[in-house]
Amino acid sequence: MDKTYESAAAAVADVEDGAVIMSGGFGLCGNPENLIQAIHASGVKGLTVISNNCGTDHEGLGILLQSRQIRKMISSYVGENKEFERQFLSGELEVELCPQGTLAERVRAGGAGIPAFYTPTGYGTQVAEGKETREWNGKNCVLETALVADVAMVKAWKGDRHGNLVFRMTARNFNPMMATAGKVTIAEVEELVEPGELSPDEIHTPGIYVQRVIVGKDYKKPIEQRTTRPRG
Repeated sequence: MDKTYESAAAAVADVEDGAVIMSGGFGLCGNPENLIQAIHASGVKGLTVISNNCGTDHEGLGILLQSRQIRKMISSYVGENKEFERQFLSGELEVELCPQGTLAERVRAGGAGIPAFYTPTGYGTQVAEGKETREWNGKNCVLETALVADVAMVKAWKGDRHGNLVFRMTARNFNPMMATAGKVTIAEVEELVEPGELSPDEIHTPGIYVQRVIVGKDYKKPIEQRTTRPRG
């Protein structure tokens, strides 16, 4: 089955106001740049976005904050975005902060069909407020619920027309688990190959999890921070 779409805009054309969207990436590494831009251009609003962070003020998911398209963020780190801070402190943006490992496991559980799980992470902190707790093997644990999304947007290095995906190095990050947890998963790839060209041993995400594929273009691949010092 050929799952390719002609453009990012076509792939997100049916995303509606109020949708829950997962977006792969860690910082700005492995961001689905083209799909984020397409969501921005579509003008959909009231979004709940699940992502490790929300980009920077002018890169990545940060552009959706600037345009007031995000209603709620479920994230683990938000320290690189002044607009995020402003909207949160003013009450414009709802935020659910989640420990990074717990966030990853909540997404993985969603993709695996596991509704909830216990973890000792966060017990006795604000993270546990309002949640069920229980002792397991002498450890106090918090019940965390799984996360699923209406749309999962992921970025891969290579992919074929059947949706099989290969990620590259640290750009893999949250992408493979998010690909399993979307009701509709859209993958943008840097290189599109024909079915059969990818070795089965190198495929990280099987095409069964992916419904739409687009070829990305004009990548900027920005870096959040770069610190240098004179050579000795």
